[in-house]
Amino acid sequence: MHASASSSAVRSTDATQPGRPAGTGRLRWRVVDIVVASVIGVASGLIFLLWNIGYLGPKGVLEPLLPGLQGLLDGPWLFAGVLGALIIRKPGAAIYTETLAAVVSALVGNQWGGFLTIEAGLVQGLGAELIFLIFFYRVWTLPVAVLAGAGAGLAGAINNLILWYAGADATFTIVYLISAVVSGAVIAGALSWFLARGLAATGALDRFASGRERRELV
Repeated sequence: MHASASSSAVRSTDATQPGRPAGTGRLRWRVVDIVVASVIGVASGLIFLLWNIGYLGPKGVLEPLLPGLQGLLDGPWLFAGVLGALIIRKPGAAIYTETLAAVVSALVGNQWGGFLTIEAGLVQGLGAELIFLIFFYRVWTLPVAVLAGAGAGLAGAINNLILWYAGADATFTIVYLISAVVSGAVIAGALSWFLARGLAATGALDRFASGRERRELV
């Protein structure tokens, strides 16, 4: 009941202007969308930088347990796209924020090189973006966020298997794919959804449909 009412309210708020085709107003990027998406991307990139180093310890523990299990550590590199899309709710938000975060990581420097870091961000963002596209950028529930995180994890894992783990055996490939998808679903998907909800509850997102929807439920 609440979800239905809030959905109607969001559609009403995002109504099209006279002379504009139906739906274009809801999907059109505003200056505030670009600014906030950029802030999310840069802030996420700084978190990526910390994780570029922080993941080494857990990786040293997981790899000997079961090769491929290190895919569980991919989630912190995947959340930017999902979080950006959940907040901005516009086409391209997942790709933009995830890629920008990767650019920040590449510019500062890391062990994977600039081009491959940015390429990975683009692929991961695309994996999340496709899920939101499937739902026509209209459904922003927890299950969809989890699917988007899983999509980012799957796209990133396939990319890594091609570029970094070429020739890996079937067991490693399966374990790595499953681990990365689970990590993406939980960390990039579910945690990003709860984070977006928490930000909306503070009123910080009142200029966005994501913020107005959350405030109406309170």
